[in-house]
Amino acid sequence: MEITTSAAGMLHQQEVTKYLLTNRQGTRVAILTWGATLQEFSVDEDGQRHQLIVNLPNLADYDHNPYYLCQTLGRVAGRIAGAQFDLDGQTIHLDANEKPNASHGGPHGFTFVNWDATTTQTADTASVVLTHTATPADDKYPGNLKTTVTYTLTEENRLDITFDAQSDAATLFNPTVHTYFNVTDDQHSLNEQWLKLSGTKRLVLDQAKIPTGEMATTANTGYDFSQPRTIKDGLDQLHQTGQVEYDDAFVVEPSKDTPIATVGDTTGHREVQVYSDRNGLVVFTANPTDEKRADQRDYNALAMEAQTLPDAIHHADFGDVILPANQPVTHLISYQYIRK
Repeated sequence: MEITTSAAGMLHQQEVTKYLLTNRQGTRVAILTWGATLQEFSVDEDGQRHQLIVNLPNLADYDHNPYYLCQTLGRVAGRIAGAQFDLDGQTIHLDANEKPNASHGGPHGFTFVNWDATTTQTADTASVVLTHTATPADDKYPGNLKTTVTYTLTEENRLDITFDAQSDAATLFNPTVHTYFNVTDDQHSLNEQWLKLSGTKRLVLDQAKIPTGEMATTANTGYDFSQPRTIKDGLDQLHQTGQVEYDDAFVVEPSKDTPIATVGDTTGHREVQVYSDRNGLVVFTANPTDEKRADQRDYNALAMEAQTLPDAIHHADFGDVILPANQPVTHLISYQYIRK
């Protein structure tokens, strides 16, 4: 295993560092301290490098990137209805950065922080350990929350992402990495990328993408990924109902041993399995690299945001995102590359 460190540049008068993890198979993971960003996850196949995620070349591209491109989201990923919630008898008011709702931790969330970082290594792993303490003055969530995000690359071509946190007051915690996958040979589109999910239900959302509380069965709809299905095929069926994209929350079976989701290419060259200890996966189609194609809804990137189901604080059956005071919590997301 090898770890190299380099200066990525300056953002907002802060020095941003890039860490590159490489294993013996030539699999590489690059992490930026800005936004605890996953800038690269690539593999070497017979001397040809293939990116598994969608990325951009310049540090400036990650400064307030509208897609949150492969960046860490928190304290709470997804939307919180009305930008408020009740906790311990108090109503907490957040910044409504997607009026009237709060989204992805707000305008001062994890994405907009230059994280402190160190590295650790074993014989068969290499890790970047990023830390940040969020305060109520920063993001309006209660409690001083210390969070550690650890990216670990193994010799088995697995990338483990752990989120460890503890707060001195009760707060909410539901982080993720907004990772965009395209595992096809040229990453030009999603036409030849397929998706399989472990669940058979999705959340019903209103026009502002806020859950209504209802869970709908996906069988025989454009949301049915119970078997491998190309994104194009799913979108074609969605178009018949007037939908133009995926920006949806799916109910999945949490597991560290069975994938909650798998993406692969129709040529059968490679796939990535996604594991998570939480019950939700937000799937979003986008084109972060070509604005004109994005306007035409010509997609080349599939975001998969593993988390507890969004807006869980307002829905008792969605999962528990309350972090009690002085109680540590750990969440895990893993990506396993498999060459076919």
